[in-house]
Amino acid sequence: MSFKQISQIAGSAMAAQTTRLNTIASNLANAQSAAGSEDGAYRAKKPVFAALPIGGEAGGQLAGSRVQVLDVVESDEPLRRVYEPENPLANERGEVFYPNVNPVAEMTDMLSASRAFETNVEVLGRIKSMQQSLLRLGES
Repeated sequence: MSFKQISQIAGSAMAAQTTRLNTIASNLANAQSAAGSEDGAYRAKKPVFAALPIGGEAGGQLAGSRVQVLDVVESDEPLRRVYEPENPLANERGEVFYPNVNPVAEMTDMLSASRAFETNVEVLGRIKSMQQSLLRLGES
């Protein structure tokens, strides 16, 4: 596998994790937003990834796959209904609808995404180091 292919894989993974972190930030920012109807309530968003093969084959197997974000979809988990008749957003039954965002799960997902991003930054750093070492070999 070439340095270029490794860089493409790491770069695509970093872009995917950036999308993941942005959706997590959006979910956390809207976690406590209230609405008077189900249609008006915020729904948690999740990115959908796909692995796309790159390069040729190595020994009959694919050399690697890059990550592509196919879409960002809304969660189908049920919304939280809370009886709050004093809330100005309450419907005629006194219910207020809150997002289907689980802050604990979102924070866990954020840690995972940030570690994946850091790992790919490290991969790019090692590629750079290996390329510099190869250039120094050519100077001798």
